[in-house]
Amino acid sequence: MIAQSAATVEAKEIKKFPYKGKDYDVTGVTIRWLSKVGDSASGPDYGLRYFTVAPGGTIPIHNHFYVQTMYIIAGELIVYSYDGDTDEVAEEKRVEVGDSVFVASMEPHGMTNPSDSDEAAFLCCICNMYENR
Repeated sequence: MIAQSAATVEAKEIKKFPYKGKDYDVTGVTIRWLSKVGDSASGPDYGLRYFTVAPGGTIPIHNHFYVQTMYIIAGELIVYSYDGDTDEVAEEKRVEVGDSVFVASMEPHGMTNPSDSDEAAFLCCICNMYENR
């Protein structure tokens, strides 16, 4: 068992996210890996991450093999789901403390913090799903 304070885990700034072979700029976002198990070519098999998003910060369009559930613990965010063929915004929702967001494997998505003064934060649980398990 590992028991720890999230404050003791190093916060790393995220600068880029890849999508369809191109790197996109990430602004004002940090990540703390609270737990991580397994490593495959598509990322850890399981993980719990703590993200902060500065006022005006953004995570651009991206996708990944693992599924994820985000739980908002501070501030508010605008989350986007994109059409995988056109990369146009297919859905936009404002989420706040107590809301959760599920993102399916390979679904293009992104988010922004619309506040000009308040940080947003969320927990993000990720898990790779394999057909043969």
